Amino acid sequence: MAGDYNDRMLFATALARRGGELGLQYFRQLETLTIESKGHQDLVSEADRNVETFIRQELAAQYPEDGVIGEEHAALAGGSGYTWVIDPIDGTANFLRGIPAWTVVIACVKEGVTVVGVIHEPSTGETFYGRRGGGAFLNDRPIKTSPTTSLTQGSVGTGFSNRREARAVAKLIDLLLQEGGVFFRNASGALMLAYVASGRLLAYVEEHMNAWDCLAGMLLVEEAGGLVVPADPKTVLEEGTLVIAGGKGVFDKVHALCKEAFSL
Repeated sequence: MAGDYNDRMLFATALARRGGELGLQYFRQLETLTIESKGHQDLVSEADRNVETFIRQELAAQYPEDGVIGEEHAALAGGSGYTWVIDPIDGTANFLRGIPAWTVVIACVKEGVTVVGVIHEPSTGETFYGRRGGGAFLNDRPIKTSPTTSLTQGSVGTGFSNRREARAVAKLIDLLLQEGGVFFRNASGALMLAYVASGRLLAYVEEHMNAWDCLAGMLLVEEAGGLVVPADPKTVLEEGTLVIAGGKGVFDKVHALCKEAFSL
């Protein structure tokens, strides 16, 4: 099984980089893109759709029996027990405004459990990747979550879901500041999870995330030695999940703040 996971990780890593190259072509000619709104602070363009189409085509050629779930196109059922979960451009608002903080995200799930995760940031050339039981890496270098035990020693990433009340995030930030912490947001939840895995952020929290935004990053945090609130494998692909992820030294404290802010 580990060999299969490794093969899938290597394939997904290369594919995310190729998808990123395609995304960069659109990023360099933003003035030509047609932009649509899917809801509050939720944008999409042909760049998102075409990058996802490319990734889906490559997955179908390599793993024709696998299922695929993506942000921009309809889910495809498979018969192998494996499902690929993809976000062609996480951080679309950044992408469309010329901010170089967006990622191509690919996860592979086996019967509801994430076994491969890849987060590629084309603008920097950084690729975060790992497989279950195999550790987490950044461009071939092993990564670890932050060892600190104090919220005063770094920043906590915060996200906002338009499926939840904004006041809960405001309360969380207030509680974090009272603890001497600092909040960080760059509008790409996947990238912030990758930053937790690599020790750049102490933790990341969001009251609700879709599977394609979070599964890859949650796996990377675990494989980098951190902790996460487990997603329900029976519902996460269709319904998404609460995300609380961080280094072991601060996880319990961050979790306690989230319980108070989100009324968990």
